Amino acid sequence: MAWVAHLGTVPGTEATPIKIGDSLYTCNNNNEVFALDATTGRQRWTYDASGGHGNVCRGVAYFRNPAVAGQCAERILTATATAKLIALDARTGRPCPDFGTAGVVDLRRGLSAAPKGYYRVTSAPTMVRGKVVIGGWITDGQYWGEPSGVVRAFDATTGDLVWAWDMGRPDRVGLPPAGEHYTPATPNSWAPMSADESLGMVYVPTGNATPDYFGAQRRPFDDQFSSSVVALDARTGRVRWSFQTVHHDLWDRDVPAQPTLVDLPIGGQIRRALVQATKQGDLYVLDRVTGRPIHPVTEVPMPSRGGVPEERPARTQPLSNGMPSFRGPRLREVDMWGVTPLDQLYCRIEYRKARYDSDYTHPGLTPSILYPSSFGAINWGSVSVDKAHAVIFVNSNRFASYLKLVTRAESDRLGFKPQGDWGNVVEVGAGVPQKYTPYGVDIKFWLSPIGVPCNAPPYGHLSAVDLVTGKLIWTQEFGTARGSAPLGLPQPLALPLGALNHGGSVVTRTGLLFIGASKDGYMRAFDSRSGRELWRADLPGGGQATPLIYSVAGREYVVISAGGTLALQTKLGTAVVAFSLPEQSER
Repeated sequence: MAWVAHLGTVPGTEATPIKIGDSLYTCNNNNEVFALDATTGRQRWTYDASGGHGNVCRGVAYFRNPAVAGQCAERILTATATAKLIALDARTGRPCPDFGTAGVVDLRRGLSAAPKGYYRVTSAPTMVRGKVVIGGWITDGQYWGEPSGVVRAFDATTGDLVWAWDMGRPDRVGLPPAGEHYTPATPNSWAPMSADESLGMVYVPTGNATPDYFGAQRRPFDDQFSSSVVALDARTGRVRWSFQTVHHDLWDRDVPAQPTLVDLPIGGQIRRALVQATKQGDLYVLDRVTGRPIHPVTEVPMPSRGGVPEERPARTQPLSNGMPSFRGPRLREVDMWGVTPLDQLYCRIEYRKARYDSDYTHPGLTPSILYPSSFGAINWGSVSVDKAHAVIFVNSNRFASYLKLVTRAESDRLGFKPQGDWGNVVEVGAGVPQKYTPYGVDIKFWLSPIGVPCNAPPYGHLSAVDLVTGKLIWTQEFGTARGSAPLGLPQPLALPLGALNHGGSVVTRTGLLFIGASKDGYMRAFDSRSGRELWRADLPGGGQATPLIYSVAGREYVVISAGGTLALQTKLGTAVVAFSLPEQSER
């Protein structure tokens, strides 16, 4: 361990820092921004961007304008839970006076009225060709008609709006006129985006249109762009191409992870590829110029029974059969599991009560199993790629959700109501109203009465895949039982398990794979060729983030946010931790 820095007092740090010069820039879940000395972790400056209401912050962006000298020639851009885009001087942390209004752009402009907190930004801004591109997270499942999922680009120097992609009004690229607003209830883009400077394209992962589990009120453009990766022209915001990973998504299969851009030697030529990881555990390898699949994708017929009569389910789903799937085998009754015979019996009874005819079982008025869960086989941590060897590394989960639609009258009787201002942002584990539709939904992670998953372990896996051939190179259980016990009790023994995980990995050209992510609270290094664990270290909090590798004066560091997460019930904290090989004098 080289150093530990504590970011503020509010726990839950999961951002990936960026390194510029000899400084690291990062944020915490209170939307405070920090500049740290990259060699010591010493704090150089901090700026509170929360406006009194913090939220998940997974990173910041950097922009240098060679035409500007002095103050704010280099700037850090951050976006917040209070729907603000803020530019800060990278040297001092002070707001840039030439950006927006005193350094701030109000992202609520053009959005329809909603309770405060219904529109938030949860991912780092994306920089491309002098523009800062912003999506937004919309509170899931509260009512039909929530704010728009519009994607916008702002001039990184002035903060002026350059373009807006409103899928309901693609002809209008500016602000809506007075009295109008961006199309409400469209799919949003809460996950990190990616950009290709040379092609002038920004790649936008989308969620589905709210509410998640009832789609009969969706419009053609909702169904066209939901749960997709969409390539936008960085200059105009116009759609270049789009590829859909789930048709008419009724399962909260948001595309949760940044598209990974890599050049691949295929068929005797270098293909500009894009790899999209998904909640359902499929990896789609696309040509990032055209959007066409490089590895085969097949439209597979799906059962259409068991839903509600108003619904119009998709007849097929696009499965990536040219790459391994990470959803795991279909669940069987024999896979039901428990720490005691009683909770195993409970899970077997629940299995028999539920409908489960495919990985796309339609929500209905009787219970159904959603596997992988709404948390996903792969979430926002995405994947990492060894570019020299064209190998991709995937950490994944196998557990389920249990859900049932309820009539509007039953939803009201059970007290399912939309959240008010700054409501609880957890949308699973309780009733979700889906107001202004015929149905609410009762959804939860599928756990036994003592709080362990109903399906048998292992839950977590770590795998390597050849991106050229699509062949699995190795796969193994990932994570131990440490920190996983019934009723949320502490369990100190690092027994083999395959634990739940949340976060990403990073790989070096020399063959090291670094990852935190696991519920057991370790930071690990693996031999990327074989999957053999080489090193592990305790983290002061859960490592539910993606590491960064950098060097200063010839010394290499790997740094990770160790703030934990309520989603996995890992230890919460405020730490950012850096590891390094010892300096020569320390060896």
